[in-house]
Amino acid sequence: MRRFTVMIAIGLAGCGGNSSGAGAGDAARRALVATIDSIVTAPIAAGKVVGASIAVVKGRDTIAVKGFGKANLELDVPTPPRTSYEIGSVTKQFTGAAIMQLVEQGKISLDDDLSKYLPDFKTGGRKISIRRLLDHTSGIKGYTEIPEFREIGLVKRPIDTLLKLVQKKPFDFEPGEEQIYNNTAFFLAGLIVEKVSGMSYQEYVQKNLFDKAGMKDAHYCSETRIHKGKATGYDSDSAGPVLKAPLSHVWPYAAGSLCSSAIDLVAWNEALHRDGKILGPAAYQEFITPYKLNDGTLVGYSKGIAVYGRLGHRTLHHGGGINGFLSENMYFPDDSLSVVVLFNTAGPGSPDEAAEAIAEAVLGKAPDLSKPVDGDINRFAGTFTGRGRGRPAEFVFAVDAGKLTVKGQAPRDSARTLSYIGNNTFTREYLNYIFADQGGKITGVRLDGGYGNNPLKRKP
Repeated sequence: MRRFTVMIAIGLAGCGGNSSGAGAGDAARRALVATIDSIVTAPIAAGKVVGASIAVVKGRDTIAVKGFGKANLELDVPTPPRTSYEIGSVTKQFTGAAIMQLVEQGKISLDDDLSKYLPDFKTGGRKISIRRLLDHTSGIKGYTEIPEFREIGLVKRPIDTLLKLVQKKPFDFEPGEEQIYNNTAFFLAGLIVEKVSGMSYQEYVQKNLFDKAGMKDAHYCSETRIHKGKATGYDSDSAGPVLKAPLSHVWPYAAGSLCSSAIDLVAWNEALHRDGKILGPAAYQEFITPYKLNDGTLVGYSKGIAVYGRLGHRTLHHGGGINGFLSENMYFPDDSLSVVVLFNTAGPGSPDEAAEAIAEAVLGKAPDLSKPVDGDINRFAGTFTGRGRGRPAEFVFAVDAGKLTVKGQAPRDSARTLSYIGNNTFTREYLNYIFADQGGKITGVRLDGGYGNNPLKRKP
């Protein structure tokens, strides 16, 4: 979700060009690289992003591995291509893969109860399977949405400090009833990895994931240790970039404490999804296969990775956001395409938008699946409310010039135009809004976006 400026290390193989560099294929390659550059430099030029690194690799063809902008603004340091960043929630796919390795070894089962491994964590008598931790359907309160965490997150404290805090909070919903993005669940999954493997999470990931994938720049992040090649992170306010807010890496942990370069995430994608270096075929298939809610609804997220499509292509992907950094890692398995965009600025820039725009430049535009609305479009207009991440959710749907629009409750939200794709379903980018029709009357809407799947009711 953001970008920077400094150019290096572009591979010019493939793309149908000839070795002389004078063919039409080379011209197409140059045009593609120029388009990618413009996508990444735009938010830097607009002051939204301090620096960025990207890696775009299709099969054996390295299209671009580049740094942009500044790795450190105070010292005016350009961004090298192999700069490492805090990748935030992209960490979750590493945690999910670690769990699946233990499943593959017969040490745990995805259907095991959380209490089997963490008996001191109180669930109020609820059975919560490990698979419910890994797809955000456990219902456990997310610790990053608890006000008290703002103070705890600044300092190192015993792990049980956080667990005791979370246990005091009511569940958001019963396990399997809904899907709301949840960092506590992955924190608990990391503790399970430690308990079962006998290794610290940091040691386990280094030995069994980073080393196997050949990730030379990756490491467990630290707010105190020096790591050569790591970018300085910045937050944003109304005047522009500011130094990132403090956060102890005791807490993001298995939900968000890993660091990596862009090209290392390509190595990860290839080792995990293409080359079978991380998981065997059966375990890998389980890793990317989503589970259902209690009512049979299939979610678009599986064990630490989003599995819903982008641009009409099958896609395995995840974004990340943490103090000072934003990230996006997209892998298109049928196209053997990795698009990784890392920003050292948490603010208005979007690495997700940049990554999708880059993927579109490589793969082409998504097919237009929109169609005319069945019946009166005005029946979908109204205000719908329900549970959201850390607070109630409210969305206002309205009709503007014959099109349905949606607006959230955040101050910066603006009305977005939706496309109708049939069966009372509208879409915008990768979000689907599926309306419930009871006897010709719209009574609710389900938000289905991979990272969340929860129903909202029409406000009277």
